[in-house]
Amino acid sequence: MTKKHPSGLPFLFLSEMWERFGYYLMIGIFTLYLKDVKEGFAMTEAEASDLYGTFIALVFLTPFLGGLIADRYWGYTKSIVVGGVMMGLGYCLMSIHHLTALYAGMSLVIFGNGFFKPNISTLLGNIYSTDQYKEKKDEGYNIFYMGINIGAFICNFLGAALQIMLGWGWAFMAAGIGMFIGLIVFLSGKKHYQGFDVKKGVQPGDMPMLKIVGLVLLPAVVFGVIGWMIPDNIFGSDSTDAFILSCIPVIYFYGNLYFTAKKEEKGPIAAMLAIFAVVILFWAVFKQNGSALNTWADRYTDRSVHGTTGEVFDALKQSKKITYSKDTVPLYDAAFRLQKEGSVVKEEVNYPVYFRNEHPDKLPKEGESINVWSTNLSQSINPGWVILLTPLVVAFFTWLRGRKKEPSTPAKIAYGLFVSALSALVMVAAAKAGHNGAEKVSVWWLFATYGVVTIGELFLSPMGLSLVSKLSPPRITALMMGGWFLSTSIGNKLSGVLASMWDKYEDKSQFFLFNCFLLLVATAIAFSMLRWLNKIFSQNT
Repeated sequence: MTKKHPSGLPFLFLSEMWERFGYYLMIGIFTLYLKDVKEGFAMTEAEASDLYGTFIALVFLTPFLGGLIADRYWGYTKSIVVGGVMMGLGYCLMSIHHLTALYAGMSLVIFGNGFFKPNISTLLGNIYSTDQYKEKKDEGYNIFYMGINIGAFICNFLGAALQIMLGWGWAFMAAGIGMFIGLIVFLSGKKHYQGFDVKKGVQPGDMPMLKIVGLVLLPAVVFGVIGWMIPDNIFGSDSTDAFILSCIPVIYFYGNLYFTAKKEEKGPIAAMLAIFAVVILFWAVFKQNGSALNTWADRYTDRSVHGTTGEVFDALKQSKKITYSKDTVPLYDAAFRLQKEGSVVKEEVNYPVYFRNEHPDKLPKEGESINVWSTNLSQSINPGWVILLTPLVVAFFTWLRGRKKEPSTPAKIAYGLFVSALSALVMVAAAKAGHNGAEKVSVWWLFATYGVVTIGELFLSPMGLSLVSKLSPPRITALMMGGWFLSTSIGNKLSGVLASMWDKYEDKSQFFLFNCFLLLVATAIAFSMLRWLNKIFSQNT
């Protein structure tokens, strides 16, 4: 790796791998923890999805601020370290079973990610800025992205084991430890990229910090409060109203960057803002992996393991035993909606809810137990595909490059949107195969949909990071990287909004068809802009 790529790549690769290990371990169990009636907070699907969407949205909103501070004042290394410490402490706080501790931990993760995420991505682009490596930047981001997903893949197995053996708190604590390991790795490789840690300061034409506070940050807070207090929700919930309104000043800030930019900077900034806007719909669908698709794995997927496989899963603490016998259990309706009176969960005497839609031929005898793999393991399917497919995608583009036929970075993003739309059709078929939830379906449906969306993801997500690194004026690179994550943030919130509508769709195939429609709209917009984007890209790279 070090022969073909900068010597700093392995350290940034491993730092991001461990950081994502912590983040995705937390995300993999987050909604499951919130909905757990006995050891969690007994939230409904809509309540958990709304909080999940708000949380991951804010996680990717703060890179705007973190990128700005890094560009002007702190530089990348200091910002990454501060962010990593905050995230590690945040995960540890979330291990305490109390709502106050949960929200405090979430807040630290939100602000910590703002300092960590845009700046390590920017630093990676900087080490590829020399003539020796600049043609390999796309490939470098693909490799970096594989590191993200190695962390995301392995974390869920440890998370499942810790949750089964020791409880939710220990799983959250493991996320914090993973983050601190990532920081140690990052600092150990400091000498390889400190020459690329450039603090640019305030440049002519930049909006002064006090003006940013007055015109962007304070209005964002005020707008958020107004959104929260508006009676009769505009966008479905108080948190969604607050988030959407709070984004308006931030969006204004990025628009102002374009209007106040130098003539030669306007084209690249406009192209980046256009890409940011169109990929919002990708994130709105893709980030349902931790909400709607987690629910599908939990309620509609056959998770039983038998024979030797069951024994292995049991020995490795990757499965739980569920006994087929009646007991006092939480009450769910036919569509698996948790029934509550106010904040109190209703109960009934019945079999565990897992057996509600089990095929009659697969039901155990009265009093027998079966092994059921932990739901959060489904969150490792997507990163597993990324690990398998990244070398193939990199080789494919390398092969095309050798024949002068490699698509432009904007074209890769457009193709990624189209392929991702096809993944939603796989889930339409899964819903049909399970007769709309009346019968559990094979986990292979999840493998199939994640396999398709992973191809789209590899065409889009690392290319977005690469595009920002290539097009952004040097004085605002980290800030524009924050803009990429702002689009991710808005998409993440929309994913929560969409997932919170899950219970409103009696026919689940219609839910997934709507997701497909949204991605096809994004695809059409991306291809309609492609000639213009390619022109700007060719002129500025």
